Amino acid sequence: MTWQSKNAVAQDGDLAEIVGLRHQHFIIKLKPGEELHTHRGIVRHDDLIGKPWGSQFFSHNGNPFFLLQPGLSDIIRSIPRSTQIMYPKDIGFMLVYMGIGPGRICVEAGTGSGSMTAALAFAVGDTGKVISYEINPDFQSIALKNLQRLGLDHRVILKTRDIRDGFDEKDVDVLFLDVQYPYDYIQQVKETLKPGGFFCSIVPTTNKVVLLLDALKREKFGFIEVCEVLLRYYKSDAEHFRPTDRMVAHTGYIVFARPMIIENETIPDCSLEKFDLE
Repeated sequence: MTWQSKNAVAQDGDLAEIVGLRHQHFIIKLKPGEELHTHRGIVRHDDLIGKPWGSQFFSHNGNPFFLLQPGLSDIIRSIPRSTQIMYPKDIGFMLVYMGIGPGRICVEAGTGSGSMTAALAFAVGDTGKVISYEINPDFQSIALKNLQRLGLDHRVILKTRDIRDGFDEKDVDVLFLDVQYPYDYIQQVKETLKPGGFFCSIVPTTNKVVLLLDALKREKFGFIEVCEVLLRYYKSDAEHFRPTDRMVAHTGYIVFARPMIIENETIPDCSLEKFDLE
């Protein structure tokens, strides 16, 4: 069971998103007798349990709030973390691009605080599995707590190990690499992915992208693509419709590739005529 309650009203144990008029967000787990202290008053959990989702309510001093079920994007942004955040705009694109859904077997290296792990676990459903490697036990401890909070830990196997020694799994559907030097592990990646499977890595700098591209071509990966995802919000005021003042622009370079069985030196490229509709 995940945080997504199927009930029409909030219940004990549900994750709830509390939103103020100025869009202050708080995500809490509802427990009888507990309270959320905000600068706009105290919110009592007992006042929320049994209330329909989408309802307005008021803090102890009369300030208005709204009770919502959090979406996956809200959950990811609220996850306690000790590592660099991964943005929903990047995660969502990766999940769709690699066709991650129920039943998929996904390997991840670089668990971090578990934001991508949680997104993968949500997508693969109870019939899939996520195996996540992390060399730092402190990071993995944080990730486990985050997964348990979301009720997704039963879909994930956490392994504390250096992937330099390789992965235990073979013929997996998807492998996502979020490590400092991804180009050092492409041989291990190819030994783990099934032929034609999906590889993805998010890389912070151009020089590392170049090194990763060289490593992928050396290991006979094909259909290599590099992209970035830019996201711009707009003010939802019909009288003054315009872009917001801030934009979530570059966060990282996303590299996709697929391991191939190649009998000659012709490696399939993808360099992005497939999006040229003319």
